[in-house]
Amino acid sequence: MTRQASPARDAIARARRVVVKFGSSSITGPDHRVDPERIDFFVEAMAERIARGSELVVVSSGAVAAGLGPLGLNHRPRDLATKQAAAAVGQVHLVNAWSKSFSRYGVTTSQVLLTATDAGRRERARNAQRTLGRLRQLGSVAVINENDTVATSEFRFGDNDRLAAIVANLTKADALFLFSDVDGLYDRNPADPKARFIPEVRTGSDLEGVVAGAGGELGTGGMASKVSAARLATRGGTPVLLTSAGNIRDALDTATVGTAFHPRPEKPLSAWKFWALYAADAEGVLVIDRGAMEAVTAGGTSLLPVGITRAEGDFAAGDIVDILGPDGREIGRGEVNYSAAVLQEMLGKHSDELPEGYRRPVVHADYLSNFATRV
Repeated sequence: MTRQASPARDAIARARRVVVKFGSSSITGPDHRVDPERIDFFVEAMAERIARGSELVVVSSGAVAAGLGPLGLNHRPRDLATKQAAAAVGQVHLVNAWSKSFSRYGVTTSQVLLTATDAGRRERARNAQRTLGRLRQLGSVAVINENDTVATSEFRFGDNDRLAAIVANLTKADALFLFSDVDGLYDRNPADPKARFIPEVRTGSDLEGVVAGAGGELGTGGMASKVSAARLATRGGTPVLLTSAGNIRDALDTATVGTAFHPRPEKPLSAWKFWALYAADAEGVLVIDRGAMEAVTAGGTSLLPVGITRAEGDFAAGDIVDILGPDGREIGRGEVNYSAAVLQEMLGKHSDELPEGYRRPVVHADYLSNFATRV
């Protein structure tokens, strides 16, 4: 079904730098192997977009699913070792299929495997950003996936929808396409005759009453994760189109299919604040009193030692820490100017009670993000 034009759809259709995400069910067949015909269909549409001047980054799920068939497995494994073994086999088939298909159009592909730690550590995130930027300059389409062969439950993005949103921010993408097996967002299971299609999501109020499901047999990210990822990307200023992989041609051409998620009307988060809130690893915790909490959540206020009641963790100056209110509720995150050992001697003190070299804020306002701005 074709949708009416909207500012978000216009921006998506014109976007020069785009991230395109495919789920496991879109690229594997019933035999649990990569389906080259499906890959060719998708690449044909992407090649047309490239020919019109766009730069593409592909986030492709499917390593585990693609490894099942070659290993003689008929269902997604539950134990970590077998999942990682399937991913190791499947990733070879997956990237080879993308590479072979793009080569028909003279396009070179590259493989980039990321873990949550790669995005969570600032220097590693910057290095990934530089690598992806250089690949674009060289005309290579990066095929990105989570490094399932080494990622564990404690250090995962959770699903590739979230990874795609983080990659969109990392690459400063102008649009993000989330392709699945459903033509867009419905307020309930689309198999229900009473399901209502939602063509545009401008604010959270458009999602009131929406019941989104979990992932299918082969994938980890269902509609709920796609909605979460879409809102995450729009918080960083990137419009999102959510639709079925079968609609890829119209999606990449006119963006008049599926559900369009509009960037939030307020000023998008800076790249640093987006990273700190959604990707960074926190190395410690600061607990603050009520007065500091009210100041921090109002925005634009630095965090001073006098408002901190407790510091936990073995963090160093420059690390990211979680900031909790007096009731233990998460307030935000920030980059600390002092190590844990130094800060312990500063807690609860006014600036004029400290030596001159220790009068900087614990967390400067420019490097503090409060969760009131979070999705």
